Amino acid sequence: MEQPVPTLTAKAEQFVEAFYRDQIGEQYLYHNVQHVRDVVDATRRLGQMHQLPAPDLELLELAAWFHDTGFNQGAEGHEMRSAAIARTYLESEKAPDAAIRKVESLILATQRFFEPGDLMEQLIRDADYSHLGSELYWDRCSRVRQELLMTRRNFMPEEDWVQFELDFMLGHRFHTDVAMQLFDVTKQKNIKQLRKYQQRIQPQEGEWEEEDKKKKKKKKKDLEVKELNLGRGVETMFRTTYRSHTNLSTIADNKANIMLSINGIIISIVVSSLVPKLGADLRLIIPTFVLLSVCLTTLVFAILASRPQVTKGSFTKDDIIKRKSNLLFFGNFYEMSVEDYHWGVMEMIKDSDFLYSSMTRDLYYLGVVLAKKYRLLRISYNVFMYGLIIAVLAFGIAFAL
Repeated sequence: MEQPVPTLTAKAEQFVEAFYRDQIGEQYLYHNVQHVRDVVDATRRLGQMHQLPAPDLELLELAAWFHDTGFNQGAEGHEMRSAAIARTYLESEKAPDAAIRKVESLILATQRFFEPGDLMEQLIRDADYSHLGSELYWDRCSRVRQELLMTRRNFMPEEDWVQFELDFMLGHRFHTDVAMQLFDVTKQKNIKQLRKYQQRIQPQEGEWEEEDKKKKKKKKKDLEVKELNLGRGVETMFRTTYRSHTNLSTIADNKANIMLSINGIIISIVVSSLVPKLGADLRLIIPTFVLLSVCLTTLVFAILASRPQVTKGSFTKDDIIKRKSNLLFFGNFYEMSVEDYHWGVMEMIKDSDFLYSSMTRDLYYLGVVLAKKYRLLRISYNVFMYGLIIAVLAFGIAFAL
């Protein structure tokens, strides 16, 4: 049976998915291929509701597929790169130049402060921001924050982040009537949730009393917003990264133990076999000294690489309230009382943002420790390798002379 010829959008879908898999890193937790699929689905839905002709709908979907491919070189100016990638691909598929130019203009219309000029540009902008008016918003909110931290080392305190999201939501508007119909109601609900969340983390004087009067029997905990659903992808990322850090730390300790064992044996042999003979054979003095120096230096760096370091062992309640503590590492809490530690952990569990921020900090400092371990191990192995060569040459020269 003859296979159907794939459409241009179907081929573009395969190309873009492979492009994200091969060229865009996993640190882009939000601007990934799933975001692209969501935008394509929203684009198709809005285009069909506006009864766009099939050729226009195809161009709109092509632009949606390619609109974030420029993230292979970072966020800055990615729209221009995305348009260039789309042009190169469509030219290879022999697409008409007029269609290519239209796809380029639609991709450029997704720039943040771009003002759309026609219906198709309005539709792709509404599709790109459709998550603001859906349940996906909370997942997006968390992913964007983690992405900024991982790609730009930009960590915003919780209060600043909520204000940033509120400013963004309030400054945004949907351009088409269909998008307003589909997404505006949920968008307003999300804004209300953000405001409630802001009230919880930044209570104003008399606010709790006013809420009690309005809601009577309700307690302060009713102001707590629904926790942001970070999704399985982020949880898998943390789990995998923790496992990788643990494995790398184990490997580093094993390598340090190898250096300690080998050099300890060499020093024992040299001290017991060669040192007693130095008085009888003066040729052995310099090579023996070189060999012992190499082994001792290697031992020192191997010990430094495996030597444990423990930070201060307590945080105050004020540190926990201000979200400046990391209770996931024993070196940070071993001097605290069990009551204070239990209270701090419960505060962290109740606040998903605090929890994931603590995990992020924990991973960062684990990485710093690992970098130091491997730097010292590299010095140890280099000293051992080159020093052993020099020592052997010294023995050879001594006996040759």
